[in-house]
Amino acid sequence: MTMPIIEVRDVVTSFGANIIHDRISCTVNHNEIYALLGGSGSGKSTLLREMILLQRFQSGTINVLGYDLENITPADAQNLRRQWGVLFQSGALYSSLTVGENIAILYKEYTDLPHSMIDELIALKIDLVGLPAHARYLYPSELSGGMIKRAALARALALDPKLLFLDEPTSGLDPLSSRQFDALIRQLRDLLGLTVIMVTHDLDTIHHIVDRFALLGEKKIIAEGTLEEVFAQDHPLIDYFFQKGSYGIKS
Repeated sequence: MTMPIIEVRDVVTSFGANIIHDRISCTVNHNEIYALLGGSGSGKSTLLREMILLQRFQSGTINVLGYDLENITPADAQNLRRQWGVLFQSGALYSSLTVGENIAILYKEYTDLPHSMIDELIALKIDLVGLPAHARYLYPSELSGGMIKRAALARALALDPKLLFLDEPTSGLDPLSSRQFDALIRQLRDLLGLTVIMVTHDLDTIHHIVDRFALLGEKKIIAEGTLEEVFAQDHPLIDYFFQKGSYGIKS
């Protein structure tokens, strides 16, 4: 049996007296699209931030690609960051840099590649996410919402990561653009052999491209598994969140 690529065990997270996670556990397997789902304040974005070393947790363990995040050394943390890409909700592109320059930052920070090769890689990543070639010369202010998401995705893929973390990737997109972006994520997963972890509230995304997910609520993981496995469980939050009848699956 293969080991999970990410394993969360008995994690407790609190901000002062406010407990966000109360001994939560979940696992992400290789090459799957895995979602963190839940209502506002359920701690899904906090959990993602903990997985990418942006937020500390009080107790428990999070293991990513064989690294124990609680006891990781600075050198190992730097190596681990090279193995994942992150797409933040707003894209988080540097507004004073062009799309190409935004992507180039990662090559300049983490590699010693010559300028000519960086130039070729930028063109490759832009094409990979479905942007026109000239987009590399545009500034974020010149991009539509959908193009910003794709440009940020190109940057996240710059170092050919094993893991891709997405924070509300379809937030702010119209329904057609959301479906197209979902399809792109699935294509990239299959093409590049990625493992994708996303925070989302988009039920269409859960229904169409997610392999497994965790539903957070009441400071716990309410349920984890495929859509069918989660629907087979009896919990009022599952009924409320999904409105099962709309999926054609009986409670």
